[in-house]
Amino acid sequence: MLSAHGIQLSFGEHTLIQDLSFDLNPGDRLGLVGPNGCGKTTLLRAVAGRVHPERGTVAGAMAQRIGYLAQGWEPEPGLRLGEVIERAAGPPPQLVAELERLAVHLAERPDDRVLQARYDEALEEFTVPAPPDRLPSLLARLELDRLDPNQLATSLSGGEKTRLALARLLLGEPRVLLLDEPTNHLDTDALAWLEDWLVGFSGAVVTASHDRLFLDRVCTRILAIDPETQAGSVFVGNYSAYTETLDTMRRKQWQAWREQNEEIRRMRSDIHRTKEQARHVEITTKPNQPNVRRLAKKVAKKAISREKKLDRYMSAEERVDKPGRAWDMKVDWGQRPHLGSSVLTLERLAVGYPGHPPLIEGVDLRIEAGARIAVVGANGSGKSSLLRTIRGELAPHAGRCVLGASVVPGYLAQEQETLDPTRSALELIQEVAPQSETDARNLLHHFLFTGDAPLRRAGTLSYGERARLALALLVAGGSNLLLLDEPTNHLDIPSRERFEHALAQFHGAVLAVSHDRYFVRSFATEQWRLEGGRIVVDGAA
Repeated sequence: MLSAHGIQLSFGEHTLIQDLSFDLNPGDRLGLVGPNGCGKTTLLRAVAGRVHPERGTVAGAMAQRIGYLAQGWEPEPGLRLGEVIERAAGPPPQLVAELERLAVHLAERPDDRVLQARYDEALEEFTVPAPPDRLPSLLARLELDRLDPNQLATSLSGGEKTRLALARLLLGEPRVLLLDEPTNHLDTDALAWLEDWLVGFSGAVVTASHDRLFLDRVCTRILAIDPETQAGSVFVGNYSAYTETLDTMRRKQWQAWREQNEEIRRMRSDIHRTKEQARHVEITTKPNQPNVRRLAKKVAKKAISREKKLDRYMSAEERVDKPGRAWDMKVDWGQRPHLGSSVLTLERLAVGYPGHPPLIEGVDLRIEAGARIAVVGANGSGKSSLLRTIRGELAPHAGRCVLGASVVPGYLAQEQETLDPTRSALELIQEVAPQSETDARNLLHHFLFTGDAPLRRAGTLSYGERARLALALLVAGGSNLLLLDEPTNHLDIPSRERFEHALAQFHGAVLAVSHDRYFVRSFATEQWRLEGGRIVVDGAA
């Protein structure tokens, strides 16, 4: 269906990927993995034809109908939900562009029978009506039929926007799907539907994702991009199979490196011993012992020969390099204000917006020190609104939220909308926790901000960089109650694992809204499940 050969991609003067090749066949589901900034999004854009590689080619792309889901898609301002869907239900833009291109060429070469045949095929595809039940069934499966078609598309929640973007994509009936973080903001039901649909999809899929369970359930191969070498390697199997293979490779490399070092140590010891033997004979013999001295010179030559052999061994291409240790995000919570036994009490709380029925009501719950609570539920059920109400950003519909006397809440917004896009990362850190530029840079360095990155405005940062900056601000703020809204969104897998480890070391209380199933399983000791406007409390996740 599609082949990439010798692809080289750059961002500015920085090379992201070089000499990358892979093939896509029907039924292939290729997962792109690698740390933030390694070039996954740029590669997807190159395959989609949105950017051109500096070197290499993508063969077969023009012959396929490609559907591209960009990360963080935003609908056009002013459009209502129904208008967005109506536009998406029309002929695919790619097919329209193909017809226009063929028409221009046919006008120049009206006798070209091959061109005429291709134009007729495209025109027939353009005029064939879509299956009458395709749109309603797709909207129902993505639960978009429950939404008001007259509401502004920009007012949708993060999960609703993702589902709308998927609907727009799938209505075009693509044969090759390019998905950039498709699971962001999706609830459990939508995730399950998407996974099942992709597994049954007869075309080819390339997806960049940090959702480990999604990669396990969907992918048949993994393309891992190494930012150090700018190379990509393809592994057969899902994400778990890839990590097992990687662990085995690393263990073998460490073993080979240790054995190599032992051999080098042995060779150096042998050379030293031989030299010492020759020197000892030289200084302990007399001129009237020429045969012994000749033997000593032979021994010295043997030492020189072994030194040359060692030099050749050290410079050989087969020499094993010491396995590198990845530079991951580091989270150190430091000292936090001590929490009393009661951290947060919700009394007859109802959550919602003025002029509308409450999203959640009848909440009588209490959070104690050390709590690890995951808030789960469908998109639009009120999870984010609950956090905003606890934080004081949204007034309760009824009832109240009572914080303990020593509680210092810290809030992490789902789409990092609390970050001032005009301020630099350095300025934002110094505003939250007044400190010297050196100390602020050191903190940001732990969150992978190096060089001039701390001086860049937040609005120019990538999604992953903004997520790490939001976490850095959370750490700098000295909070002992964390209110986290989708904290792992846009974090790469190493950063997610590091953040999960850091939360395990946090001594305060945590209330986290998350659709990351792996994160919820590893972190939560209790779940608040939103169903029918009520909160149902479950035990360990």
